[in-house]
Amino acid sequence: MKAMNYSRQREAIYHFLMERHDHPTAEVIYQQVKQEYPRISLGTVYRNLSLLEETGQIQRIPSDDSKEHYDANVGNHPHFICTKCHCVQDLTMDNLDFLSTLAYQNFNGEINRTQLTFFGKCNACKEPNEEKIKN
Repeated sequence: MKAMNYSRQREAIYHFLMERHDHPTAEVIYQQVKQEYPRISLGTVYRNLSLLEETGQIQRIPSDDSKEHYDANVGNHPHFICTKCHCVQDLTMDNLDFLSTLAYQNFNGEINRTQLTFFGKCNACKEPNEEKIKN
């Protein structure tokens, strides 16, 4: 792990992410942190997000909206990404350890981390008639 010098801007980015559960993009983070640090650049936000990811303090969540979302919850948990509005949500699922067992059954390498993502329409985006069809 690389040693980092202290940065008030990086700390502000990290604390903003710690308070959020909606997995914001770098642009959203930039707009928020800019209120406290008006001279911060979007490039500085991206560099600090990369550093925080490298040190394991945050995780990057690729999305199908061509934007990357960020999460300060680095614990092993799955995500849901809406294919319509592109929101990213945490999913609460019990005991996913069996997935690692399945992955190792036909794999001789070493798995260091996993990222499980489900795609579909969130509750706000699903069509009202879809619920009736399922029932």
